[in-house]
Amino acid sequence: MEAGLQQTPSADRIHIAFFGRRNAGKSSLVNAITNQTMSIVSEIQGTTTDPVRKAMELLPLGAVVIIDTPGLDDEGTLGSLRMQKTKEILHRTDLAVIVINSTIGKTELETKLEADLQQRQIPFLEVYNQCDLHMPEQLPDRAIAVSAKTGFHISELKEKMAACYQKQAPKASRSLLGNFVQQNDIILLVTPIDESAPKGRMILPQVQAIRSILDEEAICLVVQPQQLQRTLSLLKQLPKLVVTDSQVFQQVNQIVPPEIALTSFSILYAHYHDVLQKAVTAATTLEYLQNHDHILIAEGCTHHRQCNDIGTVKLPNWIQAYTGKTLDFTWTSGNTFPDDLTPYRLIVHCGGCMLQPRVIQYRKELAAKAGVPFTNYGTLIAYVHGILRRSVSIFPELQEKMPHHIHETD
Repeated sequence: MEAGLQQTPSADRIHIAFFGRRNAGKSSLVNAITNQTMSIVSEIQGTTTDPVRKAMELLPLGAVVIIDTPGLDDEGTLGSLRMQKTKEILHRTDLAVIVINSTIGKTELETKLEADLQQRQIPFLEVYNQCDLHMPEQLPDRAIAVSAKTGFHISELKEKMAACYQKQAPKASRSLLGNFVQQNDIILLVTPIDESAPKGRMILPQVQAIRSILDEEAICLVVQPQQLQRTLSLLKQLPKLVVTDSQVFQQVNQIVPPEIALTSFSILYAHYHDVLQKAVTAATTLEYLQNHDHILIAEGCTHHRQCNDIGTVKLPNWIQAYTGKTLDFTWTSGNTFPDDLTPYRLIVHCGGCMLQPRVIQYRKELAAKAGVPFTNYGTLIAYVHGILRRSVSIFPELQEKMPHHIHETD
């Protein structure tokens, strides 16, 4: 098996970003902490021109993504663009390390950054680097003096980073299916293998669902849509739950008996990311769309799009067929997401399996501030096919809050 298939997904890693002025020693410190030449080090200011990322295991924190950023005081037109990239990193930062040049001390730039981090509820540390040249006195509890050059206090810094994250970060999140699955339950996953499926492997939502089921010591069955009817007829005990790829929601709904709970991978992710209630309400926006309303379709990953791609082909076709309107669509992928959402009437996001919950929450809050409804693929697909109530029936807390006008087809 390829080593890459064994790695922790980026969305499940702790993202640690290093911020500071140019030549504060961020890159030297990153290299010392990771014990690798991850970033280029130079006496020339502004050597780090773009964020540099490295996924790795960093004890005692575990699976992390280390991010080295350009200087907070970068100048000029290119400097402004680099600063924008640095600010974007804040949306995905779980722990911030503010690197301060000990010979200069803390400046207004670091103070402003700390205020921003506190507002975003991101835990952070102050690290006074180059203490071999000058040792600061009376540091606050959230600070430590180190020397990337000599290795002084590097091990202590790692321990302090772990303690800071564990003390201030959100508690470990629930698993994708752990809340609904008990020991020996039968859970059936419907996973189409079509032109959009990656060759020789499963996509991440399917892998994570399988792992979540096995963690609960439940029984996991995986079939393609054309095998579903036959599989159900062979079982002496009916599945407790069927989870399907959203693209075949309607087909699967017609096969699975009403006494068996049914949902999709995308809806599970909406619940996991705590956006499901808003996604359900936002789906009803389809009832009010007008010709040439602008819809943003956002994906958290980048991939080669096939001729029948769900985001660029199937979703727009389903939406326009349901509404009977001619609509304008914009697509984004990966880390790209507009800062200004006011031009859009609706945002339809993917499940977000490749994104941290922090990123999904940021995008949801950005949409709320702009007054734009925010839903996701699976929720919207279930709505247009008239099966949304059934698809969220495994979430009892949602039933009382469901909009009354959501219809359901037989």
